[in-house]
Amino acid sequence: MNNFLQRKYQKTVDSIAFYPAIIAIGFLALCGLMITVDYSEQGKLIKSQLHWLRLKDASTARSIISAVASGIISLTVFSFSMVMIVLNQAASQMSNRVLGQLIGNKFQQIVLGIYIGTIIYAFFLLSTIRDIDSGIYIPALSTYLLIFLTIFDIFLFIYFLHYITQSVKYEVVIQRIFDDTLDSLKKACPNQNPYSVSLKLSTPYTIKAAKSGIFEGIEKTALKSLCIEHAFQAALLVTPGTFILTGTPVIATNKNLPEELQTKLLDLVIIPLTETINGNFFYGFNQLREIALKALSPGINDPGTAIISLRALSSLIMYRASHFPENTVLNDQGSILIILPEISFERIAAESINPIWDYGKNDRLICKEFYLICSQLKTLTAGTVFDQILNEISVKRLLFSPASGQ
Repeated sequence: MNNFLQRKYQKTVDSIAFYPAIIAIGFLALCGLMITVDYSEQGKLIKSQLHWLRLKDASTARSIISAVASGIISLTVFSFSMVMIVLNQAASQMSNRVLGQLIGNKFQQIVLGIYIGTIIYAFFLLSTIRDIDSGIYIPALSTYLLIFLTIFDIFLFIYFLHYITQSVKYEVVIQRIFDDTLDSLKKACPNQNPYSVSLKLSTPYTIKAAKSGIFEGIEKTALKSLCIEHAFQAALLVTPGTFILTGTPVIATNKNLPEELQTKLLDLVIIPLTETINGNFFYGFNQLREIALKALSPGINDPGTAIISLRALSSLIMYRASHFPENTVLNDQGSILIILPEISFERIAAESINPIWDYGKNDRLICKEFYLICSQLKTLTAGTVFDQILNEISVKRLLFSPASGQ
């Protein structure tokens, strides 16, 4: 139950509507507070002493509020029409999978929330204006605050235009994916020394997936508690990022568990319909690889962007070469309870850079960059996965040599 609530909470927080809804509620509360102040004795006293804060008639206040509301609505429509255009451009020139990075951007959600909050503030304020001759009974304080919010929205709109045009630059998108992937990699690979263990479960019993999706992991703390409580050992059979179908074995145990306990174990398995970098760092590698491949496609033909993406991948590969995941969970006595499979360094390196080499090996710039990066990675990591590419690069450099004057 706690796991279910946690997932629902995370899904709600990650929703594009979460921040706008919270901010809009805040603006509604602010409007109620300001109206209360406006009609309080202290508010009337302030307006009676400061004549420049007093609006003479209700129609003036209505005109101001109506103009502000219609203006902010137009501003909101224009702002997010521009966002849709930018997202379409990013999807066509980079990869559809980078849209999650752009759509989930918190700043855009906050801007949307401020716009919607200002509109709600204006409409709610408009409904409270009374047709009374005396200016002290018109919510002038609330109206002037609305004017201030409108001025702030205009400056926010100017900054938003600058921000959205910068956020879809190749360098910015690649850097954002790199940062998210590195953060996820640091959490998944905290050890600087490799630690591997071989545990063979005698006559292991398997538990099969109850639904299809992309396996991202399991709730390790809850699984550890179940292992201790029911005295069994468990081993995961698939690595994060693997698409599994219903009925695929995902967990092996050293004893036959009752069906009720198997159901509890399956509830701990994280199988979302879509991948996330936070849940699986290898998805970040895949995104950077796809950006490079899209940049090398004939329709775009932008080796410079592919090189930027390749450099980001090489930095992540270098970090993974010197940091290792925890592939076991131990009990208090140091005995192994859970075996966690890992994505090997060789697989990460090969699946990340080999497709880029296959697609761009006939480009002189790509060939040169691959030679520089793979030479360093081979020296620093002693990985044999780079040997084949370096051998192919040597042949390509010989072919390029007469034309380049080398």
